[in-house]
Amino acid sequence: MPCFNHSSPKCIPSTCRRKTPGPVPITEAQLKAAFKSFDVNKDGRLSKEELRNAFASLGAYIPRWRARRGLSVADGNGDGYVSDDELDDLVKYAMKYGYTIG
Repeated sequence: MPCFNHSSPKCIPSTCRRKTPGPVPITEAQLKAAFKSFDVNKDGRLSKEELRNAFASLGAYIPRWRARRGLSVADGNGDGYVSDDELDDLVKYAMKYGYTIG
């Protein structure tokens, strides 16, 4: 039995329909907003501890390591923080690991 009937979408067999909506990949904009939400002192930059908390909330397996690695990738000026200017590099780094919503 084919899974799609071109004459009517109501004819799609229940075996071909998605049962539950699984996790949805996070977008770059959502990830950027998530990181910004962890700037608890609102100084416009993310510390290693704020990054650790952000990666933990994303479900990282070892958030402390992921935060250190993300900081080393994104901290272009070497001040030990990820500023707004450096945030895009952090987002690109984190996007490689397929974090999801839900």
